[in-house]
Amino acid sequence: MANRLADAISPYLRAHADNPVDWFPWGADAFAEARRRDVPVMVSIGYATCHWCHVMARESFSDPAAAEELNSRFVAIKVDREEHPDVDAAYLSAASAFTGNLGWPLTVFATPDGKAFFAGTYFPPQPVAGRASFRQVLDAVWDAWTERRAQVESDAGTVVTALAAAADAATAVADLPDDRQLDAAVAQLAEAEDPEFGGFGTAPKFPVAPVLDFLLTQPSGHELAARTLARMAASPLRDPVDGGFFRYATRRDWSEPHYERMLYDNALLLDAYARVWRQTGEEWAERTADGVAAFLLGVLRRPSGGFASAQDSESTIDGARVEGAYYTVPPEERARLDPPPIDAKVLTGWNGFAIGALARAGRILNRPAWVVAAREAADAVLGRHRREDGTLLRASLDDRRSEAGATLEDYGGLAAGLLELALAAGDASAAVAARDLVDLCLDAAEGAPGSGDCPFGTPGGGDPVLQATGLAVNVDPSEGAYPSGLASLAQASHTLYLTTGERRYERAAREGMRMVAAQAVRVPSAFGTSLALMSRLAGEVEQLVVVVPDAAGASAAGAPGAGAPGVGSGDLLAASRRHPAPLVAVATEAQSEELAADGFELFAARTTRDGLPTAYLCRDYVCRLPVTDAAGLSAARDR
Repeated sequence: MANRLADAISPYLRAHADNPVDWFPWGADAFAEARRRDVPVMVSIGYATCHWCHVMARESFSDPAAAEELNSRFVAIKVDREEHPDVDAAYLSAASAFTGNLGWPLTVFATPDGKAFFAGTYFPPQPVAGRASFRQVLDAVWDAWTERRAQVESDAGTVVTALAAAADAATAVADLPDDRQLDAAVAQLAEAEDPEFGGFGTAPKFPVAPVLDFLLTQPSGHELAARTLARMAASPLRDPVDGGFFRYATRRDWSEPHYERMLYDNALLLDAYARVWRQTGEEWAERTADGVAAFLLGVLRRPSGGFASAQDSESTIDGARVEGAYYTVPPEERARLDPPPIDAKVLTGWNGFAIGALARAGRILNRPAWVVAAREAADAVLGRHRREDGTLLRASLDDRRSEAGATLEDYGGLAAGLLELALAAGDASAAVAARDLVDLCLDAAEGAPGSGDCPFGTPGGGDPVLQATGLAVNVDPSEGAYPSGLASLAQASHTLYLTTGERRYERAAREGMRMVAAQAVRVPSAFGTSLALMSRLAGEVEQLVVVVPDAAGASAAGAPGAGAPGVGSGDLLAASRRHPAPLVAVATEAQSEELAADGFELFAARTTRDGLPTAYLCRDYVCRLPVTDAAGLSAARDR
C-alpha cells in the first residue's frame, strides 16, 4: 500500500500517514482510481487541531478491520479543510442535504465523479445513542451502491442541481440595507444575547468576531459589543496565562471550551478589543488586546515572520493525548509539560487577518512592535506565497509550498490586511500589492463562467477537480468565524476607493455586497463583516490622514517599531488613535508623496505645517483645513 500522505504539507494529512487506510490526498488521481475500480469515494475532511478528528482517527482509521473494509470497497480521500477551504465549502453544502449536524470531521460518500450521495460527521467504532458505527455506515453505503446504484446516482445528481439553485438564490442581487434595516439587524442580535453570561444563544458558544465587527460600527450596537467582549475576556474561553482565546465553549457560561486556538479568532479579536478601547478607553480592553497579541507573537509566530494556523487542543500527558490538560493545570505546573503542538502551516488569508489586526491595533494602542510584526508577516507571505505572475498560493510549511491554489478568502484577506498595514505604517509597497491582488480578482470575474453578478473571480479559475465535477462554489458568501472571501474583497475594494478615488472600486464593493444584502438583513449573525461594510457604504465615510515630518520618522530608525509613523507621543497622534473615522492613515511626508505617486490620491499634497504633525480630515475627499493639534482635529470634526 502506497503511503501518499507522508510528505504532505498539511500536518493533518501527515498525522494520518501511518493509518492502515489507503489514503489519497485531494486531487484528480483519487477520482481516476475510483472510476478505474468503479467504486464510490469517501471524502474525509478535518483539520489538525480538531478534537473529534483526533478521536475518529484513533477509533476508526487506525482500526485494521475497518481500514480493510474501507480499502476494498472505496477510494478514501483525506482533506485538510484549511488547505482546501473551497473543497470543504463544496462538501459542507452537499452534506447539508443529508444532515443538519454539520461540523468536523466531515465524512462524505460520493460517486466516482465526486457527487455526494450520503454524508455525516463523526461515526463511533460501536453504535451509541442512536448513532450508527463507522463500519455499519460503510456496509450501508456499499449496499446502496451495489444494490440501488441507479437511485444513488440519480439522488447525487439531484443534490448537485439543488445546491446550484440554492447558491444562485443565496446570491440574488438586492438593494443595500438602509439605516432602519441596519438598526433592525442590531435589534435581532440583541434579542439573541444571553443576559446572564453574555454572548449569543445558549451552547455551544463561539466568539463570532465578524458579528462584533458589525456591532462596533453601529451606535446602537456599541454597548452590546463591549458587553460581549468584556464577558468573554473574563471567561474560561480565554487562557489567563498567555491571553489567547479558545475556539468555542461547550457550555452556556463559556466553560468547558474546545481548547484549539485558531489564528483567525485571535487576530480578529485583537482588532475588536483595540477598537473597544478606542471607543471606551477601558483598561480591560487594552489589557485583553495585549494578551491576545502576546499569544500571536509568542506562540503562533513562525521564524519566517508568518503565523501558524492554530495550536492543538490536545497535549501529551504521561504518554496519552488529553484534550485541554495543559490549560487546566495551575500556571506554575505548565513548565513541566510539553505544550500542545502547533499546526505550523502558514495560510495566506488567515495571515492577512493577522497582518491587518496587528497593524491597526498597533496604531490604535501605540504598540510599534505590532506594526513591525505585521510588516514582517506581509513580507513573509508575499515572498513565499506570491507567484511570478502575481497570483497566490494557499499555504506553505517552512520552506515548502502547497500545490493548493489560493481562494477568494486568500486574496481578500491578504489585500485587506495589506491595506491596514499601508494605513498604519505609510507603506506604499503594501498598498500597491493589495491593489494588484484586488485587480487580479476583478479581472478574473470578467467573462468567467458561473460568475453571475459577482464582481470578483478567483485568478486561475479555482480548484480544477471541483470545476470538472461541477461542485465548485463560485461565491461562498457565508461568514462564520471569519469574513468570507467576498466580504474581504469588497472591504478591500472600498478601502481602495477611499484611498485612490477610483470609482470602479466603489462599484465592486457595492455590487459584491448587493449579492448578500437580502440574506444579511435576515440572518445578521452570519454576515457580520458584510453588514459592517454595508453600513459604511450607506453614507459618507470620514477619512483622516495624519502626516508627520520626515525627521520624526527618521528619528525612529533605531527604536522599536521604526518605520511606524503612527506610533509615538504628541497630542495629535494620540487624538488620531482615538478618532472614530473608519479610515485613519498615518504617514511621513516622504511616504505621502510616494503613495500619491503610486495613485493613492488621498495622500496628494498632504504635507506638514510648521514642521508639526498635521491632520487632514475629509469626507469622501472633501477635506477640512489642516490642523496641528488635538483641539483643532476635534473642532474640524464638529464642523
